[in-house]
Order: sequence, then C-alpha cells, then structure tokens
Amino acid sequence: MERLPFKPEGYNFWTWRGHKIHYVVQGEGSPVVLIHGFGASAFHWRYNIPELAKRYKVYAVDLLGFGWSEKAIIEYDAMVWKDQIVDFLKEIVKEPAVLVGNSLGGFAALVAAVGLPDQVTGVALLNSAGQFGDARKESNQSEESTLQKVFLKPLKEIFQRIVLGFLFWQAKQPARIVSVLKSVYINSSNVDDYLVESITRPAADPNAAEVYYRLMTRFMLNQSKYTLDSVLSKLSCPLLLLWGDLDPWVGSAKATRIKEFYPNTTLVNFQAGHCPHDEVPELVNKALMDWLSTVKPQASLQVL
Repeated sequence: MERLPFKPEGYNFWTWRGHKIHYVVQGEGSPVVLIHGFGASAFHWRYNIPELAKRYKVYAVDLLGFGWSEKAIIEYDAMVWKDQIVDFLKEIVKEPAVLVGNSLGGFAALVAAVGLPDQVTGVALLNSAGQFGDARKESNQSEESTLQKVFLKPLKEIFQRIVLGFLFWQAKQPARIVSVLKSVYINSSNVDDYLVESITRPAADPNAAEVYYRLMTRFMLNQSKYTLDSVLSKLSCPLLLLWGDLDPWVGSAKATRIKEFYPNTTLVNFQAGHCPHDEVPELVNKALMDWLSTVKPQASLQVL
C-alpha cells in the first residue's frame, strides 16, 4: 500500500497557545481530520492519509504532549485536547470537517465535536477511549486532612515519580515498544521499524518523561471525570464505529453499547486489535470512505 513518507523533522507546524503543534495535510476536497491515540502521532495514519487524500483534504494532527508536537509542561486533561482540536478546526481547517480518532484520539474527537457542532459534520471512532458513567456511584470525596496534604501526598508523589520514571525508561525501549504493539496487533506484520521510530523519537524529547508522569497521574487516573454517555448525549452528527473486535484493551462490547446509546451510529467490525487503521488499513479505508460518501457537508463556517 501507498505509505506516508516518514520525515524525522516532521511536516507542518502551527503555534497554539504558544506551543508548537505538528500536523500533516494532503489532498483536496472536504476536510477529514485524523487524531491519533495515546503515545502515537500523525505517522500512525501512514496507510490512511494517502488513500483518503485521493478524495478528501486530509489533516493528521499531533495532540499536545505527543508525537512531534511540543511536550508542554501543563496540567493535562481531556479538555486541553478538545480546545486544541476546536482551535485547529477554526484556525487551520476553516471549514466543516469529519473527525476521525483512535483510542485517546477518539474521545478527543467526540468532545471537540460537541464543543464545535457547527463545524463537525461527522465523527468516526476506532476503538475509542472513554468510559460510561456509573449512575449508582456518587462522587463523595471528603476534604483532604492536614496529614494527607502535608505528609502523605508528597510521599505518594515521590514514590509515583520513582516508579513512573522507571516505567517510562522501560516503555521507550524499542524492544518493549515492539512487545506492547504485538500484544495489541493481532496481525503484527505492520509492527515495523517505521512504526517503532515514530514512537521512540518523540520519547527522546527533553520533557517527555515529565509529560508521561503528568499524563499517568493527572489524566489516566481521572478518566471518569468525563463520561461517554455525558458526551454522546450532546452529540448531534452521524457517528461511525470502526472496531477491532479482538482488541485486548477495548472490547467489542463498548462499541455495541455506544450504538445502543446513540442510534445515529454505523458499526463496522474487524478481526483486528486496538489499531485497526494500521493493522487492516485496506478494510478500514474502504469502510471509512464508504461512510464519508454518505455524510452531508454543512454550509461553510463563518470564522470569527
């Protein structure tokens, strides 16, 4: 298959809130914006960009803290990436678009679509992150005691930094990356040097370890703050689910539940793992383009 050339220096850059954001753009036509998952980058769409660009103007953006985008030292939260995608649509794309996201990028696509409904004509999710809320579980956190604030919290942070520092060092080793990828790619033939370098190169950035620490302690442990049902209840555009049924992390039951909750959903299943767009790109490209042909474009957005 045709593949996006790997460029160690990256493709295009945009300054957002003082931070450097990397993105790829190819083709002409109605815009489609691709959003990668945790630890990945625009290069993870290597087999999708060239094919989609034959009919559409395709953008693939690196979320802040990932890929070739800046490793900013900020408090990471799903709303940070929502704001980034919303502003990317306003400032770079400048017309109605379809958002396509894998894993973490899927949830970012959903919250961005809710945040800017007039400019998002459809959303496609590939094994998306996000959890359904538990109506029976009430958030009832008591105020922190002086002991917790002064003694226990600093000790916990020191311990977390030591453990996560080691885990980050381990996680960025090429052999470890290959091992993890092979556990989520049912067919690992596309787990190659290109893919591994697209993950290891950003991990060598000076601030990468600190970003990893913040993501693991602030974001990953607080995902229940924003639930799929609360976001889907505000969605107003067509939804496509491209789901790898053999994903060991995000099973097919989630796709079924999303479709039951949000009726304006098309579900296409694949015998693939967590990243079907890179594992079975021919099948994903066909299903995505078939669905894109049914999405009605909206009138051009008036950029304020």
